Amino acid sequence: MDTAPHPAGNTGTHLTITPSILYFGTPVVLLSTENADGTFNLAPISSAWALGQVVVLGLGRQGQTGANLAARPELVISLPEPRHWAAVERLGELTGRPAAAGHGPRRARYEPDKFAAAGFRAQASHTVRPPRVAECPIQLEARAARVGADAAGDFLIVEARVLKVHADPRLVVPGTQHIEPAAWSPLIYNFRHYFGLGPELGHSGVSETPSRGAVASVR
Repeated sequence: MDTAPHPAGNTGTHLTITPSILYFGTPVVLLSTENADGTFNLAPISSAWALGQVVVLGLGRQGQTGANLAARPELVISLPEPRHWAAVERLGELTGRPAAAGHGPRRARYEPDKFAAAGFRAQASHTVRPPRVAECPIQLEARAARVGADAAGDFLIVEARVLKVHADPRLVVPGTQHIEPAAWSPLIYNFRHYFGLGPELGHSGVSETPSRGAVASVR
């Protein structure tokens, strides 16, 4: 018999469950890409992680972002702060692809100017055509090196090589090239609820669990 004490918070018994999503706490990023007509699309995603100077992105197959990157590989990855959660949620209710309007769990509304609709400002990039999100304190100019289907064939996996990093001076350790972790708080998407490095801020309109004492979700 195992008589060793269990770690705090773990009784040693787990439930086997089948959750509908596996967003177990990942940062939100905003992707700027170029449309076929030379305008720009802006989309929030919650599947992004860095491998050295490459950022791996997970995208829906039916969205405008994936179509744009397959044809025009330049993009900007802007990282919002917790205070931007409501604007990110507004973006999540929009689509830049007319054919996708009315589809998906939110019945997305077509919006050609998603920067303005979300209340963000476009800021010119240095090495790529898509603009940065001016309000975001960390912005990565990048180029998609590979765009392909995931193992299940349901999503797109993008490998984007970072070309230039822009950071708000308040986040940079003086005299170095380093981000000060204590000064940076990413916006986290945790099982369809928004968090910073602290209490819950709000939740997504497609969340299947209620908020517990947080402000109401934007509709």
